[in-house]
Amino acid sequence: MLEEAFKTGRLLLPTEPSAPLEAADAAFPWLGVGMAILFVLLLLLLLRNFLHILPYLSDSVFRARGSTALDSSVRVSRDRNIIALILILPLLLVVYRYRVYDPSFLRDLSPSGRLGAIGGAIGGFLLLRFLLTLWLKPRRRSDGYMASYRAGYTFFILLMIFLLPTLGLLYVFHAPDGVVRTFFYVELAVVYGLYLVRRVQILSLSCRSLTTFLYLCALELLPSALLIVSAAVF
Repeated sequence: MLEEAFKTGRLLLPTEPSAPLEAADAAFPWLGVGMAILFVLLLLLLLRNFLHILPYLSDSVFRARGSTALDSSVRVSRDRNIIALILILPLLLVVYRYRVYDPSFLRDLSPSGRLGAIGGAIGGFLLLRFLLTLWLKPRRRSDGYMASYRAGYTFFILLMIFLLPTLGLLYVFHAPDGVVRTFFYVELAVVYGLYLVRRVQILSLSCRSLTTFLYLCALELLPSALLIVSAAVF
């Protein structure tokens, strides 16, 4: 009788395994929330400075000498550097939320630990780039050399100007994380490519072609390659 009773039973649970829940991506840890609040407060505080440097940023896009003109103004250069510094905060949150930088060793960390490790990786990339710049700095006629290095701050700001509104729209329309990452990579590649072109043009004002190429490989391509390899290998 027991066998006959169970013959008409139905399995109500799904037979396929459910999709993995990315709980760590659904919400930021308290550290991330604090970073977001700090970024908003700093942005409101420095909004006038940001609007003041916008014409200089656009000038740097359309001509190579725009970056040298920006660096010639102490106030504009200082404001540009400060804005670039605070924009690192939303970059870290975006990279964390959408797993843009996601080596395997980060997956076993707590949410706050993963966010901190991402910050360490980006900080290491920036530190390596800075140390290489100081190490290879020419003894004479270094103004153009340093202007080409600081142009990275300018194009980082431009990247975030395009990236944050794009990610905001994708979030409103509930785009999948894979689509968001694709937009991130495309915009990063476009802005980074334009920055490399501008850096070559700035360096060529005071360096020969071979020297410019070697500087580009050592100062930009090497740190970027190490960051990519760290994500692919580790």
